[in-house]
Amino acid sequence: MKKLLALVAAGAMLVPAQAFAQRGGGWMQQDQTRAEAQQRADMLFQMLDANKDGRVTRAEAEQAFAQFQASRGGDASRGGGRTQRMIDQAFATSQSVNLQQFEAQALARFDGQDLNRDGTVTVAERQQARSQQAAPAPQLAPATPQ
Repeated sequence: MKKLLALVAAGAMLVPAQAFAQRGGGWMQQDQTRAEAQQRADMLFQMLDANKDGRVTRAEAEQAFAQFQASRGGDASRGGGRTQRMIDQAFATSQSVNLQQFEAQALARFDGQDLNRDGTVTVAERQQARSQQAAPAPQLAPATPQ
C-alpha cells in the first residue's frame, strides 16, 4: 500500500510539470498570471495532502519531495535546493498548513516577483527577483573609533 501511495504521489507531481511544460519550455520559462499562480498552488496542495485531511504537514511535504527526487534518480540539481527552501519557509512557524495558508504563501512569493505590479510575473521578473534574493547583503564597514 505504501509503495502504491508513493508511486501515485510521484506520478501526480509529474502531471502538473508536464501540463505546464506543454505551454512551451516549462512553467519557469513562461509568464504567469496571479490566477495561474493560485491555481498551481491549489493543485500542489492537493497533491501534497497525502491523507486528504485538508492540512499539509512538513512530513507530507518532505516525503513527497523525497519521492519526487527519487523518481528523478536523486537529481537535486534542477530545483532541489529551491524546493527545500520553499518547504522550510512554508513550515517555519508551524508543522502544518491549510489550503488558505499555503495559497497565501504562494501568492506572497508571486507578489514578491511581480516587480512592476501588473499581475503577471514575466521570465525576466522571475530571474531578476531570484538574483536579488541570491545577492549577499551589503556589508557595512566597521565603525572606526574617533
